[in-house]
Amino acid sequence: MDRYAAAGDEAADRARQQERHYQLLSALQSLVKELPSSFQQRLSYTTLSDLALALLDGTVFEIVQGLLEIQHLTEKSLYNQRLRLQNEHRVLRQALRQKHLEAQQTCRPHNLPVLQAAQQRELEAMEHRIREEQQTMDRKIVLELDRKVADQQSTLEKAGVAGFYVTTNPQELTLQMNLLELIRKLQQRGCQVGKAAL
Repeated sequence: MDRYAAAGDEAADRARQQERHYQLLSALQSLVKELPSSFQQRLSYTTLSDLALALLDGTVFEIVQGLLEIQHLTEKSLYNQRLRLQNEHRVLRQALRQKHLEAQQTCRPHNLPVLQAAQQRELEAMEHRIREEQQTMDRKIVLELDRKVADQQSTLEKAGVAGFYVTTNPQELTLQMNLLELIRKLQQRGCQVGKAAL
């Protein structure tokens, strides 16, 4: 008798999972209509169905939320690093201006043109160094963000989320961003496990 009860419970669980899958798939199909038509065409029924299956147990929602939090922390850290560099450069400029002003005040008038020419060269050299440091920092930021994107793609691919794999192709990246937006909107609508409201 217990065998029959267990079989009935399994059938009920499968039916609930199937109903949940259809709810998620229906919600995804509705949300896809909000995307540009070029992306709607790339999101087949199979892709959306696979995405709905991946979302069934709610783990992907948690993964996406975790990735989003990590991304925000990374962006904030990189922003603060760049801000610190800009502040250091501002201090350097102020110190050089002060040094030049003091030198000009103690300089004899007939030596002033020579001093000003030397100061201009020093200023140009410092501005060149500052530009190089800013460009190096910006390259570092872009590389770090690119690494973060690849990590996110890899994590979502390993979690079995349809459409995710490591790529740098701009069209594929845009498609993945749209898929993430769909997941985020489902999350906001409360389509997580155990929530029937769509």
